Amino acid sequence: MNAGRRVAQFPLALPTTSDFDRSEGTIVNKPDINDYMDLFKRYGKDFGAAYLEPEDERFRFLFDQILRLLIQPSDFNLTLPEPFRTTAHRYLAGDETTVAHMRIVENRHFMLSDLYDYVHLRLTMGGKPW
Repeated sequence: MNAGRRVAQFPLALPTTSDFDRSEGTIVNKPDINDYMDLFKRYGKDFGAAYLEPEDERFRFLFDQILRLLIQPSDFNLTLPEPFRTTAHRYLAGDETTVAHMRIVENRHFMLSDLYDYVHLRLTMGGKPW
């Protein structure tokens, strides 16, 4: 046991395969834009400048959660720029190049910042994809 080491608890129910109707071949609209914004809001800050922040467990955990949202087959995710989804799929699949690139703290934070900016703009500008 790690005495003296605090482990952050971040409750979040991520979508599971039961959230999707596989038998019908349809996609349930989860995650949606609000799922992303709710997740970012749990961290209590504007993520526009997240790439400037030092690394800590919160950002590592957020990065992991965001990647897991990005790989879900939702209508909203299909409207996101493909590089976000591709990076998530490759990273979680263990692609050596992607994992090496995302080992760099600034790259992870920059991706979080870019995704936050994109989702936030979509939410405030009427939700239309670009």
